[in-house]
Amino acid sequence: MSKTSDDRGRLGDRADPSPPPGEVEAPPYHKEDERRPGLLAVLRETVVLVALAVFLAVVFKTFLVAAFYIPSGSMESTLNISDRVLVEKVSYRFGDIQHGDVVVFVHDEPGFEVPGPSNPVAGFFSSLGQAIGVVPPSDRDFIKRVVGLPGDTINCRKGELYRNGRPVKEDYLDPGTETQNCTRTIVGPGELFVMGDNRVNSQDSRTFGPIQRDDVVGRAFVRIWPLTHIGWLRRDR
Repeated sequence: MSKTSDDRGRLGDRADPSPPPGEVEAPPYHKEDERRPGLLAVLRETVVLVALAVFLAVVFKTFLVAAFYIPSGSMESTLNISDRVLVEKVSYRFGDIQHGDVVVFVHDEPGFEVPGPSNPVAGFFSSLGQAIGVVPPSDRDFIKRVVGLPGDTINCRKGELYRNGRPVKEDYLDPGTETQNCTRTIVGPGELFVMGDNRVNSQDSRTFGPIQRDDVVGRAFVRIWPLTHIGWLRRDR
């Protein structure tokens, strides 16, 4: 056989589109043939995503950061009613609380017990709402400014706050604000003396005494609502 005929034979073999014997030719691909998820699968995925979101919110609230709804005017005008702040729970695990920190803490009045929700489902959603800052906190949750650390002597004279015998410069207070109704107190080990910035309308350590350091939930470090007043919360402001 000549080279020309041999080349034609090989070309003919390659051009033959027929599948080898015993093999079935695959049907043509069409986009519309793809299977779409059914209603049950969509619902299942939605439930999983919602559960994951709730889980992450609880984890963040418990260990990292939580939103806090300002329920009263005791911190005005630094924080106003219905403002939202973020409270971080990490720094105090590695560092100390400092003068001027704005902290969230839990406080129970002796002999006064706040009843919890009777419906566990309502209680769950209430806790979730508090975690993301859309529901006011419970009556046990407070937000105040730390003015006294262990070993400090706190007193007030002539409308001014005194710490260890010296007047405290409080630029975070509104002009003309006076600090009254506090008696000389020595802050004990593991205690903190806290006050609201609205000194004439704040239930704080002047009323119930120093709080326990272990009752502090975390430090409020930034206001996130309203959007027109977003800003950091500084110790000196």
